[in-house]
Formats: sequence, structure tokens, C-alpha cells
Amino acid sequence: MSRHVIVTGGSRGLGLGFVEALLADGYLVSTCSRAANEATERLAAHERCFWQQATIGDEASTHAFLDAALAWAGGDLYGLVNNAGIAGEGVLATFPTVDVDAILTTNLSGAITTARWALRAMLRRSGPGRIVNISSIIGQRGYTGLAAYSASKAGLDGLTRALAREVGRRGITVNSIAPGYLDTEMSSTLGATQRDQIIRRTPAGRLGTVADVVPTLRFLLSDDAAFMTGQILTVDGGITC
Repeated sequence: MSRHVIVTGGSRGLGLGFVEALLADGYLVSTCSRAANEATERLAAHERCFWQQATIGDEASTHAFLDAALAWAGGDLYGLVNNAGIAGEGVLATFPTVDVDAILTTNLSGAITTARWALRAMLRRSGPGRIVNISSIIGQRGYTGLAAYSASKAGLDGLTRALAREVGRRGITVNSIAPGYLDTEMSSTLGATQRDQIIRRTPAGRLGTVADVVPTLRFLLSDDAAFMTGQILTVDGGITC
């Protein structure tokens, strides 16, 4: 039977790329997003893919999706990719509290809720398990105007290290991938000046793509990564070196 992996936030950008790559690799994949779109309609028609609307950060909505995904896969869960996330830009002194709460609720509290549920499912089965949290270089270095987002991603890396210690002896690995600036919908708000500045500072000389990050996820989900846990793998074209 194919291994079952849940990917949150799989309707666009990096999450969609992850889902498509894992389906191509033969996994069973469950994914969710806040709304349906053309991509989710295509995924839902795939025989090895399950999609359901869910708002990560809303506990009832998250649990409904996760329970349905587990039932669809016959009760088995091998991996979780905590990918769902939102961003918001503005200096903290004037950044609305409601936006801070939304970022922390989705990016950090939502990931904790999802990981807790997934671990309970993984611990009931025999065999290895994988949790991969999608972090960001912003969580390591910070960036002006992204204090709340940076805090959420730094918290995600802390979650990775702590969970790795808790469940390592059960054969479950927990790692983070910290992408740099990617050419996705989330970076489309960058102005031309900001974009050019980032590219100049990146040794690889360009923004990253979804295809640049996918191989790292494939590795962390594989049996070859069984002895790697509690790590943050940076995929950023060298901008943080």
C-alpha cells in the first residue's frame, strides 16, 4: 500500500508543488485549503488524492479535515507536511493586533494542532513516521516589517527541535525546511526594487522556485532520512550564508 502523507495548504504555490510531486512519486496525498480553485478540483479528481476545505488554525475545521483524511486512507498516516501559512507586512508599532493573531494562529498554533493530531495517529501504527515543517529564512534572520511572520516561523523551528526529542525513539523524525525567497504568489507583492535587491544579495543570482525545494522534501520523507531529525534545512540560494 502507498504511504499516506498529509500536506496542509496544498492549493497553490509551494504546497501545490509538494502535492503534485508526492503524487508523482506514488504517495497517497491528503491536502486542504481555505477555498477551492482550479488546482484543487484537479487534485480531487486524482485517485490517490483527497482534498477538503479547511482553515488551519481553526481547531474544529482542522480536525474535521484530518479525521476525514485518515478515514479516506484507511486509518494510516506516514507523514505530515505543515505547509499552510499566511504572511502580513508592516512595522510592528502600527501592525494591527488582529493581523498578528491571524499570522500566529495559522502559522504556529495551527501547525501545533496538526502535529499533535498527526502524532497520535502515527504512534498507533507500527513503522516509521515523518513530520516536515515548512519554515522560512525569515524565522532565522528576521526582516523589517515581518516581525509577526518571523516570530511564527522561529516558533515553528523550536517546535521541530522539541518534537524531534519527544518522538525520535519511536522512529518518527521531525525536521524543518526553511526556503529563501521564492518566485511564488506569496512573493508577488514585492516591489521591483525589493525584488532586485534580494536577487543581488543571493549568490545563486535569482529567486528560488518550487522545484528547488521539492527535492529536500522528497529526501526528508524518504527512508534515507531515517537518521536525520531536529534539523532546519535551508534552501535559499545562499542568501543567508
